[in-house]
Amino acid sequence: MPQDTPLLAWIPERQTFLDETLRLEGRGTPESLCCCGLFAPHFRCRDCFGTEMFCHECVLRNHTRNPLHRIDMWNNSFFQSTSLKKLGLRVQLGHTPGERCYNPRTSHNDDFVVIDVHGVHEIALDFCGCASAQIRYKQLLRTRWYPATTSDPRTAATFALLEHFHLMSFESKISAYEFYHSLARRNNNAGLSDIRDRYSAFMRMVHEWRHIRQLRRAGRGHDPDGINATTAGELAVQCPACPHPGKNLPRGWEDEPPLVRWKYALFIAIDANFRLKRKAVSSENVDPSLNAGWGYFVEEAAYKAYLADQAGVKQDRSTCVSHNAVNMADTKSSYGLAATGVGTVDCARHDMKLANGVGDLQKGEKYINMDYLVFSALLAFTVTMINISYDIACQWHKKLWTRMEGMPSRLHIPHHSMTVRFFVPKFHLKAHIDECQRNFSFNWTKHVGRTDGEAPERGWSNINRVATSTKEMGPGSRRDTLDDHFGDWNWKKITALGRTLLRKIGDAIKWKKEHGEALRELERTILPTLILQWKSEVESWEHDSSQRNPFESRFAPITQAAVRLQLAELEARELQAGTNVSLHTDISPTRLITSGIDLQDQHLQRRIDAWARIQELYIPIVSQLRLRLSDASVSNTAVLRPDTFKLWLPSELEPTATCDERLATHEWELRHAQALDALNEVRSHLRLRSHMYIYKDRNVRGQAASTRAQALIDGVELRKQASVEKYRRARKALLALSHRLDKSGWEICLPQLSDSDVRPMGDMERQGTGTISWIWLDSRADNSSSENERVQDCVRVEWCKARARVNRWSEEVELLLEEMRRVIEFLKWQAGGWSGRASARVMESTAEQEGVTAYACRQAALRLSLIASFQHLWRDSPI
Repeated sequence: MPQDTPLLAWIPERQTFLDETLRLEGRGTPESLCCCGLFAPHFRCRDCFGTEMFCHECVLRNHTRNPLHRIDMWNNSFFQSTSLKKLGLRVQLGHTPGERCYNPRTSHNDDFVVIDVHGVHEIALDFCGCASAQIRYKQLLRTRWYPATTSDPRTAATFALLEHFHLMSFESKISAYEFYHSLARRNNNAGLSDIRDRYSAFMRMVHEWRHIRQLRRAGRGHDPDGINATTAGELAVQCPACPHPGKNLPRGWEDEPPLVRWKYALFIAIDANFRLKRKAVSSENVDPSLNAGWGYFVEEAAYKAYLADQAGVKQDRSTCVSHNAVNMADTKSSYGLAATGVGTVDCARHDMKLANGVGDLQKGEKYINMDYLVFSALLAFTVTMINISYDIACQWHKKLWTRMEGMPSRLHIPHHSMTVRFFVPKFHLKAHIDECQRNFSFNWTKHVGRTDGEAPERGWSNINRVATSTKEMGPGSRRDTLDDHFGDWNWKKITALGRTLLRKIGDAIKWKKEHGEALRELERTILPTLILQWKSEVESWEHDSSQRNPFESRFAPITQAAVRLQLAELEARELQAGTNVSLHTDISPTRLITSGIDLQDQHLQRRIDAWARIQELYIPIVSQLRLRLSDASVSNTAVLRPDTFKLWLPSELEPTATCDERLATHEWELRHAQALDALNEVRSHLRLRSHMYIYKDRNVRGQAASTRAQALIDGVELRKQASVEKYRRARKALLALSHRLDKSGWEICLPQLSDSDVRPMGDMERQGTGTISWIWLDSRADNSSSENERVQDCVRVEWCKARARVNRWSEEVELLLEEMRRVIEFLKWQAGGWSGRASARVMESTAEQEGVTAYACRQAALRLSLIASFQHLWRDSPI
């Protein structure tokens, strides 16, 4: 059907489309008359509706209200561009269009430039010089033209253009340079005529426009005390789903018991972005910030003063060896840069930037920077419970309150009367040492729902696209531009809350049910007394984290080193008791098997030769096996090549071949440990590779740097594959030895490793949804324990995790329902606030009063419309 394939249906008609566009290059109907009856009119407007031709007098009369339209003139061969200014049109301000002023004041040199969505226009402009005339920049503003200067303006931009660029900069992240030059090309795309250079003026107007829009949105035009009464962070768009006492929390919330009050906790996430650099250009005197701490960036002077005061304080080094963000804080290159990036504080559950939670970083991610930003952001909240997520929280939280005491007193919070908990974001957690993974996990901690702490990461992909343009800006323009982008990001998040929370509550209810059923199914196989015992242990740990972590196995992990030490100690005891059966003075049975396994990996010829001679003492049949191979080969040298030499360890012998069972047992123990070691290596390499990819995507730019980073990743991939092969060799040996030693049950913990199993943990790493490769389900069983004890320990750990998943999803449902209620209440509070602002300020004129009132009423109506929309979407949710 043509309607199903519109492009295919268009192809037969494309000649017609082409012909019609070419027809428009001509006059259409050459014999047509002007609307006044004049024959052969020469002018046509490119922006008016239709293609009607007009005479000189009519085209001027028709454009007294559209002075920025583009005019084409027929020269008897083709249309050539002209302008209304050349045709004699004068634009009069301060009067009704078409009405002349008795005392017109011509603009400077009769040369005024207006930047519009159609291009850059030169017009003949007259200001009003009447006794009641307004100042010139006001005359322009009342025409919806924004002046480039306040004194004797010579350039303006239309409101339509500024609104268009404003939205384009948000959605496409186009720079002002690219946008302005695209307008210039609309004037002349061949470069044959000079375009008036008003780029600097355009940049200044955009800077001011962004600031004015933020002031309007925050209601600063309705405050009787005016703009100067604006307080820190007041221009920021607040998250309506976060807890705001007095705005969206119920009365007496602070007196609720902990089992209820946890829902009123504030969740924040901290992170740094090293893409948002700024070059060392311009200065605060030349390019000051108009927001000056009223938005998301902290006030610069106080921030810099604090940093200067703390410059000599040495930062403690990290004890978390797996995460180097702390230790590398001083290694960020700052050559030619005024700022190496920004630090931010976000709402962790709704991905919004917090007021006064953003600041420049001078060299890396230092505590002094992040401390200042966190406490500045927390000033806007008076909650009693705070959950803080930071990828280096394990180190940063140490001495935090001591460092706070050294900060300005206005930034102090009453932490003694608050509950403040620290977490590491779920994706980053696996890069930390085991102790950090136990103590800073969202998965195992109660009353956090399914929060993942990765909120800042989700916003970087949006804001990083402006990094190229903002790094060239002066200090004030850059901060105000980023402030504006953060505000738009927050606003878009707010307008999407209806759909976002609806989707989340649907998922949460579904997974709560499924994980609940899975837990009940698991508990049917467990003795009730054990469940009660385990539940008591988990609840004790949740109440006091210094108790033993129930999510950890109670048996020590098996490693090759531990098994080697155990076997060496056994042989030492046998030697002391006189029961040693070594056949060589220096090489014991354990040493023989251990060195043989090492040789499989190392392939060293001289060591192989020496080892083979000693092996024949312990396993005489090996000499016959090698002789057979030697006879079947072209030369003995070929057989003894390191990469082809067969070691004939007990696992490589035929089941019927004679071999000391003691040697086979030694190899079994070592191979079992080798397999577990290899799995640990595989997991480590997978985690390392994932984080290297993330680091490369976020921080590495340029071909040379990308090549070096890829080479490092390739090296990790090779090591990972080597560990995979090591595991497979160990398992193959265990399989062979299990027949000789009559071993069984070991395959449960060490199944076959296929390529599809070697994958990152994925979403299950966050204890949520999806499937997980068996390599991440490590029981860490100890052979010294009975099989029942090992199995029971595995079940206990799995039960604890299953219970945690159910609890987190149950908490998530409660949190989401509370957040949906808070969103409605916050929007009602805002609607009431705007209604009150309608009459809060008394203006000098009726027109001004009407405008102020109308804007407040429109904002109140917008909030009520959002409430109605959200309530309709959530009509089936038990809010």
